[in-house]
Amino acid sequence: MIEIIIHRKNHQYTGFLSKGHAGYAEAGYDIICAAVSVLTINTINSIEAFTKDHFAVSQKDGWIELILEGKVSKETCLLMDAMILGLQDIQKNYGNEYMTVRFEEV
Repeated sequence: MIEIIIHRKNHQYTGFLSKGHAGYAEAGYDIICAAVSVLTINTINSIEAFTKDHFAVSQKDGWIELILEGKVSKETCLLMDAMILGLQDIQKNYGNEYMTVRFEEV
């Protein structure tokens, strides 16, 4: 199962962590894993391309973490909102046994 944790402090985004594998299909054919990867990586790339916000990223197999540094722009908040919308839609359509999205105050 993929677990997505959205980190916030005082209702402001501080980053996210995506870990695990959906187990929906065999490796290389898992559409849930692919969709989650596209949404998370595109969000990181978009923050880098379209904002001046600073962040750190760590990634390994089945794990990607974004840590936002300093004050977060409105553009980054919008990009995070769009990613979360997509992730929640995947969870709604495919079920909690493959993926969960939760918010954590840090």
